[in-house]
Amino acid sequence: MIYEKLSIRGAQLVIYARDNSSEMDANRIYPTVLICPGGAYGFLSDREAEPVALALLAEGFTAAVLRYGVSGDRHPTQLHQASAAMAYLRENAEQYHVDPQHCFVMGFSAGGHLAAMLGTLWHETPEGETARPNGMVLSYAVLSSGEYANNGSFSNLCGDDAALKARLSLENRVDERTSPAFLWQTATDSSVPSMNSLLMAQSLAKQGIPYALHVFPKGVHGLSLATEITLNPNWPACLEPSAQQWFPLATQWMKDDTMR
Repeated sequence: MIYEKLSIRGAQLVIYARDNSSEMDANRIYPTVLICPGGAYGFLSDREAEPVALALLAEGFTAAVLRYGVSGDRHPTQLHQASAAMAYLRENAEQYHVDPQHCFVMGFSAGGHLAAMLGTLWHETPEGETARPNGMVLSYAVLSSGEYANNGSFSNLCGDDAALKARLSLENRVDERTSPAFLWQTATDSSVPSMNSLLMAQSLAKQGIPYALHVFPKGVHGLSLATEITLNPNWPACLEPSAQQWFPLATQWMKDDTMR
């Protein structure tokens, strides 16, 4: 196994990859996922980082966790860190056995906003096309700065700049260049209302961008895998069997060539 930590534009990128063997397919390459943990752009959740990377590794993906700037780092810092990380994975595909045609971004909560920024605004980054994800998995993502906003996330990202907050309301930034998306949410999320995902899905549909949308009937915000693996013993509500199916659905979606 390849395990490596490196610095990219002030962010930390942690890579989890298989080391190929001549006993199997020595030249095999793997679909790859860049993971953006949540935390309202104020901190980064460990529950949405390494456990997710290891679960993806077990499903045949290469995974990389981006520990991007928080606590005072403002836009476009995080977007440029994510674009540099995606470009790095593609440019070093041979070293990490990455399939450069199957590079995805996955984000949770505010990390979902960052993932969606990469999927919608990649053309505004220094890396351009090299940073464009082949698809984005948006987990209870902060997406809209309007009526259904998670205001803390936008304040941490944009400060008091109302115009910037409006510009980063991503349901309004979808166009023909936007990456395909897998969105999942719970109907009872009180921190990031499910309307965030519904508005984004509506915009994707209008632009003819492939997408999948799953709204599960119950579950608190911040479920991560929603399993025992990511259970906080002081927070039993983050174990939610009814939402656990999001992960196999998402991995199958990423493996499905028909959506790309």
